[in-house]
Amino acid sequence: MATKMITELVSDLSGRPIERGKGRSIDFSYEGVLYRVDLTNDELADFENALRPYLEAGRKIEGQRRRTSAASTKKHAFDPAAVRAWAASQGIAVSPRGRIKAEVVEKYRAAGH
Repeated sequence: MATKMITELVSDLSGRPIERGKGRSIDFSYEGVLYRVDLTNDELADFENALRPYLEAGRKIEGQRRRTSAASTKKHAFDPAAVRAWAASQGIAVSPRGRIKAEVVEKYRAAGH
């Protein structure tokens, strides 16, 4: 027996199915957060018309692409496993899961890591 899986694009605004070629997914960024919305062609036209004055007044930033927060590396990123191992070797109690206290991370960095 064969199985046929069908993926259906649905408008995030109206909840209606989007027929092939009659809409698409749009990615946009606001306040450093990347969004994706699925729109029909009519909804897309409304979206673009609403943005037009801002796009015309704004400055395009060439050569820079924003990453999603999950993919980005923060300036002060650290390896939690390494911090936990170091803390254990120093006799500092750290939870095996979850967030590591900032003071522990600072001590880790002050130790040259």
